[in-house]
Amino acid sequence: MLRSKSFVKRTRKGNVVKVVKEHYLRDDIPCSSPICKSCTHTPVLSEEPKATSGFPAHYIIPDTNVFISQLDIMEHPAIKDVIVLQTVREEVRHLSLPVYNRLNAILADKTKRFYLFANEHQRDTFIEKLKDETPNDRNDRAIRVAAKWYKDHLKANGSGREIDILLLTDDRGNREKATATGIRNSGVPGYVESIKDVPELLDMVSAPKAASEEKTVYEEHLTPAQIKNGIKKGTLIQSSFNVSQHNVHEATVVGEVEGEMKTIYILGRQNFNRCIQGDIVAVELLPKSQWKRSASVAIEDEDDEKLYGEEEAEDLKDDPMTDEEAEPTGKVVGIIRKKWRPYCGFIVKNTAPSQGESKGPTNVIFRAIDRRIPPIKIRTSQASTLLGNRIVVAIDSWPVNSGIPLGHFVKVLGSSGDRETETEVLLLEHDVPYQEFSKRVLEDLPVEGDQWVVLDKHVKDEDRRDFRDLNVCSIDPPGCTDIDDALHVRTLPNGNYEIGVHIADVTYFVKYGMPMDTEAAARGTSVYLVDKRIDMLPSLLGTNLCSLRSNVDRLAFSCIWEMNEDAEIVDVKFTKSIIRSKFSFTYEEAQTRIDDERMQDDVTKGIRVLNKFAKILRQRRMDAGALTLSSPEVRFRLENDSQDPVDVEMKGLKETNALVEEFMLLANISVAKTIYAKFPSSAMLRRHAPPPTNNFDQLRKTLAEKGFTLETDSSKALADSLDRAVLPDDPYFNNLVRIMTTRCMMQAQYFCSGTEAESDFLHYGLASPIYTHFTSPIRRYADIIVHRLLQACIESDLAYGHELTDMTKMKELCDNLNFRNRMAQQASRSSVELFTGIYFRNKTEVEEGRVLRVLKNGIIVLVPKYGVESIVYTTSKGSTSSPFVYDDDDKSLTAGDIKLKTFDSVKVQISVEGDELGMRQTMKMKLVEPFVEGVSVSDKKRAIEEVEDDCQPKKSKQ
Repeated sequence: MLRSKSFVKRTRKGNVVKVVKEHYLRDDIPCSSPICKSCTHTPVLSEEPKATSGFPAHYIIPDTNVFISQLDIMEHPAIKDVIVLQTVREEVRHLSLPVYNRLNAILADKTKRFYLFANEHQRDTFIEKLKDETPNDRNDRAIRVAAKWYKDHLKANGSGREIDILLLTDDRGNREKATATGIRNSGVPGYVESIKDVPELLDMVSAPKAASEEKTVYEEHLTPAQIKNGIKKGTLIQSSFNVSQHNVHEATVVGEVEGEMKTIYILGRQNFNRCIQGDIVAVELLPKSQWKRSASVAIEDEDDEKLYGEEEAEDLKDDPMTDEEAEPTGKVVGIIRKKWRPYCGFIVKNTAPSQGESKGPTNVIFRAIDRRIPPIKIRTSQASTLLGNRIVVAIDSWPVNSGIPLGHFVKVLGSSGDRETETEVLLLEHDVPYQEFSKRVLEDLPVEGDQWVVLDKHVKDEDRRDFRDLNVCSIDPPGCTDIDDALHVRTLPNGNYEIGVHIADVTYFVKYGMPMDTEAAARGTSVYLVDKRIDMLPSLLGTNLCSLRSNVDRLAFSCIWEMNEDAEIVDVKFTKSIIRSKFSFTYEEAQTRIDDERMQDDVTKGIRVLNKFAKILRQRRMDAGALTLSSPEVRFRLENDSQDPVDVEMKGLKETNALVEEFMLLANISVAKTIYAKFPSSAMLRRHAPPPTNNFDQLRKTLAEKGFTLETDSSKALADSLDRAVLPDDPYFNNLVRIMTTRCMMQAQYFCSGTEAESDFLHYGLASPIYTHFTSPIRRYADIIVHRLLQACIESDLAYGHELTDMTKMKELCDNLNFRNRMAQQASRSSVELFTGIYFRNKTEVEEGRVLRVLKNGIIVLVPKYGVESIVYTTSKGSTSSPFVYDDDDKSLTAGDIKLKTFDSVKVQISVEGDELGMRQTMKMKLVEPFVEGVSVSDKKRAIEEVEDDCQPKKSKQ
């Protein structure tokens, strides 16, 4: 049956056109129940669906809001035999894309028995919108009509079998209308309560809104229209909300203040106004009299008695300072986009009922592992059994009359302190996709498996250059199995040099649109943890067929330069190729060859030439203003069986690290120029924005006291300033300055060339006007896209589609890759923190540290040996008195003749401490030297002796 609807509309150009929409209605859409004798189909629903207390055997038809508000329940294994109406799925798509994607994942899971019924195309269930009926009311009516049709259809065609239809909705009006037409119905709480064998489902019901008569704690948010208008006028600032790691009452956003991009402080929960780490917010600047005028305090957690919005941050108190020294400060007036997600954490013990008390539902406080997330109130009947476990909780709402957000229990992960559980926590916390690759993805791998080999057809049919006779080699960290890149050099007849960078040709195996490509795009990047790697691609490709291992033929994408003696580029070409790497060196092995003059073979001579050229290229970059920054990175040595850390050391860099880096940077720049010339609107590039000037204010003042001037007008000026910041009697000082400078930087971002002005393409840190990522396609999806763009540049007859030219899609992909990249970095750091905590468990050590920052109530200390940093408090918790006095002019803490300032050397005692249940294992540092009564470890000499005694058996054992 064909229905058509026509209407006229005016185009943007002013033309009037007639639009005809055709709607096909059918009577052969199956119901998918195996008891039905009239529908021809392969059933999805069960022949014997579950019966619950009060509800006989039934199929469930949920309305839209059930999926929007109670999706965790719908995902639970206990919920099966669900009919998802087309009306509902389309409404969900318009309301929430993340929920829509999760709903599609449920529909794809055959074990769940969720059936998508096309009610809008079934002749008996399609309905027209009535006059004066809202779209929402029409859709509610469509859901009731479909439920009634299903009930009558099964009764008429079920051969006497009794299976009921249950409409699941929390809309009271919808339920009343359903009852009037004879449709069995229930709200979610009532239905969940009827499932007696799965009591935890009750805890997963979304929290109700706060009672309207409760007192108002926060200001109402502005409306979307007011926010949009304020941003347009410049009275409001839109930015991502970032809570301080050291003070949960202090956050920052970045925005334009008086014509300059600056960091803006948000102080206190009142000014946070119910936004959460990562939210995109609208911020209003406060009057200058209320700007931040003093050092921050360290506040790691909120006290239980301050969970209801009554606290104020200490920083809000006025201090006598000039306006020039004040930091821009604002308040959140609206949330543009919430970034709420499921949070991992634990139930606070003193909020749970004691053993033997009522086992009914009770309100408890949940704290996330991420301290930047506020406490969450949930209602659960499992409080006593959940204590000591890592659990997942979702936020439902945060009304103005609730001091903290309201949420619900989702699931248990495992026991606190278990390494596997804690690793799963950090992966979930950073939204890292870590599930095994699906069967559909694995079906995209070559059918030959690990027996796949390079054949003659790869040369003839694909116009590849054969480089298998060249002395190609790779240089990587020890144990590297996903080898993306290799190098070669040879002398040309004209006396110049041919230098080649060969990159794994991943796109030969990963074609656009295949499930493996879709999965890689979603994952975005491989994630490197201390004890494992979460791969972007299946290991058959990542560690075998694409990996440029030595002595096997591999497909590559090669960048070939001709260079003269001064490392100036005479010509550059790109080609698909075949290589056969002669050696897979570690950095140390390659360095040994460079240094050992007895080694004069062709491969070693080639590495020396590459090293010479790399030094020239590096110096040229430095002269242009490229920055050499630093971060404290450590490497763990793990015990073979238990994978427990038994030793930790700082990562050392050799010349060969820089050798590889220089040619990879050069390849990325060369490729960026090429793809931008061909795709000026849709090339995937990478930019690094200059940091806001006030990011350097504190570092600039601190360095001035040491006699150094920090110039930040350009990356060249900054680089020269850093080179001059050297203290002859303090070899670590310059490295420390570079570490602190790194923390003033913005994050580099992928972007679509058509979305930015060319003047904004600059990569500030590399001092390059254009840049991209081409050299690591095994572990970064951005490089796969760049490979496809580059192939389209060099192959004139290559057919490609919108995937390379759609600017909107490319921007969306860049946004996802930026998020995945950021989360992968944070997950890696969290893994290092986890293993550092395990290393220091039941262990105490005294080490030298350096002061990174002075706060009102403590100092932040970095211990270079272990790459760890923590707060050394000068005020005990709950106490306001301290031997130290904070000097705001001097940015120092003073106790008698002892003064602590940024860059100072101290000795600290390092240990790992936690609460009684070990729910939060935290790195703790206490001052040993200089010794201050009431702050330092009570007996310095004894503390050091105890540490030496603790270490002695371990040393002798090893």
